[in-house]
Amino acid sequence: MLIPKGKLIAIGGSEDKGTESEPNFHQKNNLNFFEMQILSRIVQETGGHDANIEVITSASSIPEEVGQNYLDAFGKLGCTNIHLMDIRTRDQVQTKEMIQRILKCDGVMISGGNQLRLSSLFGGTEFLEILSERYLNENDFVIAGTSAGAMAMSNTMIYQGSSTQALLKGEVKITTGLAFMKDVIIDSHFVTRGRFGRLAQAVAANPSCTGIGLGEDTGVLVTEGRFMEAIGSGLVIILDGHSIRHSNIADLKEGSPISIENLVVHVMAKGNYYDLKERRFFAESVENR
Repeated sequence: MLIPKGKLIAIGGSEDKGTESEPNFHQKNNLNFFEMQILSRIVQETGGHDANIEVITSASSIPEEVGQNYLDAFGKLGCTNIHLMDIRTRDQVQTKEMIQRILKCDGVMISGGNQLRLSSLFGGTEFLEILSERYLNENDFVIAGTSAGAMAMSNTMIYQGSSTQALLKGEVKITTGLAFMKDVIIDSHFVTRGRFGRLAQAVAANPSCTGIGLGEDTGVLVTEGRFMEAIGSGLVIILDGHSIRHSNIADLKEGSPISIENLVVHVMAKGNYYDLKERRFFAESVENR
C-alpha cells in the first residue's frame, strides 16, 4: 500500500459563507479565526507566502462571495499567489485550463457548502485523478478542505442526516466521496451542531471506518495518510468502531432507534495526535512517544 507523500488538512467549518445551513443551527459566517490560525498553517505546510494555492469554491451556493473571502484572508497573511477555481459544471472540470492549473499549483483549498456537489462534479474526472496522484506522490503537496470540503475527503462520505434524528435507522445518508482517505468518515461542525449521533450511525454501519468529528475552529493535519495532528482551538472527536460487540442496525426497520455496544471514543485538543493505522491516541507528537 502506497504511503502518501502529501498532506491533508481537514477543517470543521464555520469560517466560510455559502455553507448550506441545518435547521436550528446558526452559521457564524466569518474568517477571523481562520486567518490567524488554521489558514496560516495551510500556508506554512504548502510552502510559505509565495505558494501557488488554488481555491475551489464548487461546493458553495455563493462561490463568488466565498472566493473573495478567501482572497482577502490569504491576502492579510501576505500571500500573493492565490487563485480561484470557480467550477460549476463537469465540462468546466475537464477543460485544459483547469487541468494545467491543478498540475502547477502547490496545493488546493476546498471551501464549504454541499459535499454532494463536490463528489458529483469531480468524481471520475482527470482533474480528480491528478489531484489524487499528486497527493500520493509529491512531498508537501497539500489538499485542504473545510466543512463540506473536509467531509468529501474520505471514500465513505455523509451527505445528509438530521442531528436530532441521527440515531434512527435510515436518517443518515452515505455515498462515495473523493477518496483521498480510506476507511474513515469525516463530519464537520461536529460539536456545535450536535452531530455525534449521525457519525455514530455511520460508523456502526461501516465499523471498518474510523469516524472523525471536527469541531468548528478546528482541524486535523494528516501526514503519511495515518498520523493526525489536532490544530485550532476546538475539539476533534474520534469514533472507533473496530471493537463494537453489538449493533442492531442491520436488523431494524427504517426509523427505529439504533443500539451500539463498545463504540470507542477519543477526544483530541490542539497538539494531540492519533494514529489511524494503529488506532492509538498520543498526547504529544508521535515522534516523541
